[in-house]
Amino acid sequence: MAEKTNKAEVEATEAKTAQAPVISEAQANPEKFLTDFNWHNYQEGIDEVEDSQLKEFEKLVSENFVDTLDDEVVEGTVVHMTDRDAIIDINAKSEGVISLNEFRYNPNLAVGDKVEVLIDVREDATGQLVLSHRKARVIQAWDRVIKANETGEIVNGFVKCRTKGGMIVDVFGIEAFLPGSQIDVKPIRDYDVYVNKTMEFKVVKINHEFKNVVVSHKALIEADIELQKKEIIGQLEKGQVLEGVVKNI
Repeated sequence: MAEKTNKAEVEATEAKTAQAPVISEAQANPEKFLTDFNWHNYQEGIDEVEDSQLKEFEKLVSENFVDTLDDEVVEGTVVHMTDRDAIIDINAKSEGVISLNEFRYNPNLAVGDKVEVLIDVREDATGQLVLSHRKARVIQAWDRVIKANETGEIVNGFVKCRTKGGMIVDVFGIEAFLPGSQIDVKPIRDYDVYVNKTMEFKVVKINHEFKNVVVSHKALIEADIELQKKEIIGQLEKGQVLEGVVKNI
């Protein structure tokens, strides 16, 4: 009886083994495979590499490493922080560094946080990868501003200060110009009442050459007035008696 039981267990084990997918060394431990790979021999053609191995190697590289030659915004993870810098892992050959000054808006930055970065210097004098969070934010902000201009999306902006002929508004981290004539449908004499306020705007003009953005609050008011006018006109009927107010004589 015991022999039959042992035989059944062996057969079951063999069946499971036969059904289990074959996993290569590279798939089982990709980090070790990439670390141990002989780059010199591969480049010099000393070691012959089978097509299947080469394809698997290229796949692992693409999945595990970021190409630092691309001027793209990538996501990184804060892995260490010093008194002056944040060390960011972007899955490149080495970790990058960003000055904490670029995170002044986020005093609660901590290890493990995800941040958007742009590769600023691929290799400094010490061989360090230098990243920029500020530039990544600017690029993303410009993408959002351009999209808002194309789609007519209403955006929120913070009125920072008064300037000659209008106001300076922070939109997605970019300073935009709000002309005095575009604040309201009626003339505005005191611009200061709008400073330090968050308002809704429409992006009406972008100068890509000089990186200038013009926004308008008046355009939103005019759109609302036009909508109200259409609704009122739509309710009017011939012969209808209405009350009105004398506006001017």
